Amino acid sequence: MSVVSHDATAHQFTADVEGHRALLDYTLDGSVMSITHTRVPTEIGGRGVAAQLMQAALAAAQEHGWQVTPVCSYAVAYMRKHSLLNGQNHLDALLDEALDESFPASDSPSVGGSS
Repeated sequence: MSVVSHDATAHQFTADVEGHRALLDYTLDGSVMSITHTRVPTEIGGRGVAAQLMQAALAAAQEHGWQVTPVCSYAVAYMRKHSLLNGQNHLDALLDEALDESFPASDSPSVGGSS
């Protein structure tokens, strides 16, 4: 997991990993945050860095009461995958995902009986 920084003046979230910088750009129009661009260098791709950037952006939007409009294809896909385009609470969905990743289900518990 990398540390994500937010530069509110530049409207950008960044994560530096092994000397490479990933970024997420957004615009802000009133209370609408439009996520316009995500970029993760190939050298650090496939490690979930873009998802971390999205999580930070969505947390900031939640904190400030901004509505999120995904513009770039990654943001659209991320929000669709996590059902965030359907008006669900962004933070709750992200927390559920984090819990699922931290405590993956193994075998289903037996229900109401002995084996």
